[in-house]
Amino acid sequence: MKRTLVLISAVGLAAVPAAMTAPASAAPSDATVSVLHAVPGLTVDVYANGEELIPNFEPGTLTDPLTLPAGTYDLQVFADGDDPDTADPAIEAKGVKVPAGANATVVAHLDADGNPVLTPYVNDVSPTDPGEARLVVRHTAAAPPVDVRADGNVLFADLANPDEASADVPAGTYTADVTLAGKNQAVLGPADLDLVEGTSTIVYAWGSAEDDNLDLAVQTIDGLHSAPAGVPGGETGAAVAEEGAPLWALGLGAASLLALGLAGTRLVPARARR
Repeated sequence: MKRTLVLISAVGLAAVPAAMTAPASAAPSDATVSVLHAVPGLTVDVYANGEELIPNFEPGTLTDPLTLPAGTYDLQVFADGDDPDTADPAIEAKGVKVPAGANATVVAHLDADGNPVLTPYVNDVSPTDPGEARLVVRHTAAAPPVDVRADGNVLFADLANPDEASADVPAGTYTADVTLAGKNQAVLGPADLDLVEGTSTIVYAWGSAEDDNLDLAVQTIDGLHSAPAGVPGGETGAAVAEEGAPLWALGLGAASLLALGLAGTRLVPARARR
């Protein structure tokens, strides 16, 4: 069964914690966080509580999901190679609270005008119906609103940065492309997405339309089958409750630093297969 999909999402720079591990079985008192670095041309070093957590964090990289204890973190992000004793941090926040039970993906990306920003997304890990998969599209690129098409038909219309759209669809292979809103010519894609039953596939299109470096990143969260045996943990990204998650209450600034406070995670390329 073939359908279409794609997304336009954006830029990230962030980090992840040292005493944390991939979330095999997160306790209710823990948080689960993934970070996408999607700011083109900017490599950074991330520090937490004065210690370097993630050196040489490169654009287009998505961290594995991390399970970390709820608590408070002092976070700093420096340009790669800067000496924290003499250089000013690009981003800094002290006393950042990481709430228990939070599951999120934090994306450092460009806004519609090309300015670097940090946006936290709460991932919907509610059960899917038998035979279905979830597709999520996030627009975080420096680009105008877009339409996401499936087999030439508009699935998500007029999606603007930093909005997202989602739908539960029959599992299968979907062919996707993205056009500027109301237009016919694809600016991304076509690309095939294999949506597996009981998973959530999150597609990010990131970069800059003006600089002609738009790209895709894909995050997969599994374990969403009806009556799941445990807390879903993502394959290549965080598992998070869509509504009511405490991350949003922290505000954008705190959430952005939440992304930067965690360290010692394995980094994996975040690129869509075409």
